[in-house]
Amino acid sequence: MKKILMIGTGGTIASRATSNGLDPQMTLDEILTYIPDIAKICEVDTIQICNIDSTNISPEHWIMLVNTIRENYDKYDGFVICHGTDTMAYTAAALSYMIQNSAKPILLTGAQKPINKEISDSKINLFDSFLYATFDGTSGVQIVFNGKVILGTRARKTRTKSFQSFSSINYPYLAVIQDGHIIQYINLAKAEAPVFYDTLNTKVGLFKLTPGAEADVLSYMLERNDAVIIESYGVGGIPSMPQYHYLEVIQDWIAKGKTVVMTTQVPNEGSDMNVYKVGYNLKSKVPILEAYDMITEAVVCKLMWILGQTKDPEKIKKLFYTTISNDILY
Repeated sequence: MKKILMIGTGGTIASRATSNGLDPQMTLDEILTYIPDIAKICEVDTIQICNIDSTNISPEHWIMLVNTIRENYDKYDGFVICHGTDTMAYTAAALSYMIQNSAKPILLTGAQKPINKEISDSKINLFDSFLYATFDGTSGVQIVFNGKVILGTRARKTRTKSFQSFSSINYPYLAVIQDGHIIQYINLAKAEAPVFYDTLNTKVGLFKLTPGAEADVLSYMLERNDAVIIESYGVGGIPSMPQYHYLEVIQDWIAKGKTVVMTTQVPNEGSDMNVYKVGYNLKSKVPILEAYDMITEAVVCKLMWILGQTKDPEKIKKLFYTTISNDILY
């Protein structure tokens, strides 16, 4: 049987009910007692790197995950990470950039209900994850949840309570898992050797454009960060009425070496700044980057990874538009 390393970070799946709400308290060994059938399909070892609500997950935990997988990569056939759902998409995106070209599966899963509850999605999500981790042909970073396999750079939490928590944005599901059967839709190209990264620049901000928002707020964010992502409306653009001065703010800070990326608040189909004058004028006058069909979670994590490798504007641009784990297909 294949050997799988289960890595614990906490989350709802490991939580117990307390007087103050759900709190991650169960160990991985406790969790495994609820799904004994996993022992029939693979050998499992466990490592608990933390046991926290995923709201508390930070880039430091991503580096811990990368180091744990790197140290154990040659010992196991795959990896299953137990993770809270709230930041799972960010972690999946981050690992997609920090562990590139993995020939082995690195799967994230969790649950909307704790595993010790009578009605819970925990058991099936975990079993499906281990089943998929042992399936020939799996590789790279994915989320396995509610019978769906989602590419790590394309996953977004789109529901807060129901079991169908995650959606694949601007990309098909890689596979579905039904009653213990895997239906593979897309086979990813396998690499021979992984490339690990453990350097990130976390000075990446996200500015959500809202009606009446002042450009001074964007300026403040650019002052405090090395890059800022503007989540604009529709296909992308900035207010151009005389009372706004977004163009000047963006021009000034890019001239000072800051990176600015335009993306969209709309979940599907991506940006296209050439459609409207409010986008075209900006893109034609300043070297702003455009996210196109990339999701915001991936843009945030990709910028952290890129800025951890270089500060050169041309290299930043080249890396941003380099497709990694099918993250951008404009």
